[in-house]
Amino acid sequence: MFASEIDQASASLASFGARSRRANGALAATDPAGRGVAIRTMDILIAGAALIFLCPLLVVVFAAVRLSDGGPGIFAQNRVGFGGKRFRCFKFRSMVVNADAHLAELLNSDPDARAEWMRDQKLQRDPRITRLGLFLRRSSIDELPQLINVLKGDMSIVGPRPIIESEVVRYGRYFADYTMVKPGLTGLWQVSGRNHLSYRRRVALDVSYVRNQTFMLNVKIVAMTVPAVLLSKGSW
Repeated sequence: MFASEIDQASASLASFGARSRRANGALAATDPAGRGVAIRTMDILIAGAALIFLCPLLVVVFAAVRLSDGGPGIFAQNRVGFGGKRFRCFKFRSMVVNADAHLAELLNSDPDARAEWMRDQKLQRDPRITRLGLFLRRSSIDELPQLINVLKGDMSIVGPRPIIESEVVRYGRYFADYTMVKPGLTGLWQVSGRNHLSYRRRVALDVSYVRNQTFMLNVKIVAMTVPAVLLSKGSW
């Protein structure tokens, strides 16, 4: 059943003008060096320009988060990256300090919240999120520090959503596909409905992207990200 969802997601890429690089059930062995160089060049140019242009905003947001409750302005968390390598992923902190402890307490006391977390790895009404954090999430400003991850080479502008260790099992045998590219600041999930999609659909989109990745597909996803962010599609 999961394979059929991946096939459907791959078929939907026709609207992006993507052509499959899948051959005989295995990822095509040929991977032109030029595509990797082009994608990395785009990553550096976009991330570098964005950091320079957005520097005043980043400073203001960092200060606002710090002043809101005295906690750290940046939240760094271990994520799984290219080749299964773990890296520190940066975000503006949008939750209360000691959010993990609050989550454990909530899941132990609220069966509905526990079921939602087990299904989606998210809570639509997460009590850990601060008022400022809610705005940062809905506007996607909280993810701007990941531009640093892109410059460092841990992430790409476009790719699968960076996952945490506990999510590896959710990918099953498709985890190998996930690790074949760098996780991205944006991707098919973000421009296809984001939090309105099931976790299974998210995995299917990630796998479909990996199997059909091209430079022009990345360009189109970046272009689609702008209206998706401005309209806050699927963000909460």
